[in-house]
Amino acid sequence: MAAPVARDQELELSIDTLAYGGNGVARLNGFVVFVRRGLPGDRVRARVTKVKRNHAEALAVEVLQDLAYGAQVAAKEAQVADALRRLGGVAEPPLEPIVPAEEVFHYRNKLEYSFTQTPDGPALGFHKAGRWDEVLDISKCWLTTDLGNAVRDAVRDWARAERLEAYDQGEHTGYLRHLVLREGRNTGQLLVQLVTAGGEKFDRDELVEVLRRFPEVRSIHWAVNESQAEVTNLPTTLLWGEDAIEEELCGLRFRVRPNAFLQTNTRMAERLYELAGEYAALTGSETVYDLYCGIGTIGLTLASQALTVWGVEVSEESVACALENADLNGIANAAFFAGEVGASLEELADRAGRPDVAVVDPPRAGLSGKALRRLARLEASRLVYVSCNPTTLAANVKELQKEWGYRLERVRPVDMFPHTPHVEAVALLTRS
Repeated sequence: MAAPVARDQELELSIDTLAYGGNGVARLNGFVVFVRRGLPGDRVRARVTKVKRNHAEALAVEVLQDLAYGAQVAAKEAQVADALRRLGGVAEPPLEPIVPAEEVFHYRNKLEYSFTQTPDGPALGFHKAGRWDEVLDISKCWLTTDLGNAVRDAVRDWARAERLEAYDQGEHTGYLRHLVLREGRNTGQLLVQLVTAGGEKFDRDELVEVLRRFPEVRSIHWAVNESQAEVTNLPTTLLWGEDAIEEELCGLRFRVRPNAFLQTNTRMAERLYELAGEYAALTGSETVYDLYCGIGTIGLTLASQALTVWGVEVSEESVACALENADLNGIANAAFFAGEVGASLEELADRAGRPDVAVVDPPRAGLSGKALRRLARLEASRLVYVSCNPTTLAANVKELQKEWGYRLERVRPVDMFPHTPHVEAVALLTRS
């Protein structure tokens, strides 16, 4: 049957729900239309941008209301449940109420700004939605703190005073590319990383002097990106201060370097780790695997309740931080290794023995086939899955239940990122 809509056609639609990723879902004569910027309860006029066999995609031309925070978390909870039903094959997901964010603004501990050129000189902001070549100048960011806003503005003023030019992604000209700010929200310490194109065209001492006016700044780094890719995860040169800042989570101290992974919402990260500990239900006698361990945050918060903790992470910089963090907190029963999880599990099992409990915190793509299979063969009785993507969580749950004898016991969504479509979840799978 032909689609009831055509490209560039304008439609009057009522948005029913949110799809994972943030698009609104409307229906027209049984045909599904995904509406960018559409929110549940909206009545919108939308222009069709793409037509597929069983659905269309459209851009809302006129949105009548914003989505209240209570409705946001309800939609995210529903998305997790829907993914587990449709993609995970779980008829009645054992879903617990979503944990709402404690702060809906000013909650991020890491911001990555892009430089852009304006008539007044370089400015700092974020890429416009869907545009790699356009940056929106930011005067006040509601995701960071007053300190973060002030440091960003100080770097902008410095760049203008030095008559430096922002990098143009379309033309591949200019110099200043990115500014990364990492803030220890519980320690008050700030790390600054400047990313430029090739060559040293700025006065290091002048930049350091500007930033040292902020007593919270403890670490200043510079990275060079000579490629066309928009990346900030690069080797850095320390310009001044310590090579890392510290953050406090769940009563422990953690050293954080420029490229080390740390959840970007500090307070909700603590709630996430508390849930992981609750689901792990340790008694003190267990061997625990902490897979995709980052800087060791989850594993080290569990160590006092475990016999041993063994962490694996592909990033060598993060593993170096994890080892330092174990020493920093006087934790002697945790060890961390650099390696790809799927390729490392057999060697880890030979060294550490099979796990009683495995905690996984994989990237958005979820557990790869190899990692899932090799983990499942180790037959941990409890598997705690920390997910940043309900669709890949659901797919992994389906395989673990169908092929490997696991049972999904508990799932709880956590809203780490208010006013975005992203949602985290902690799941418990058991194997008898």
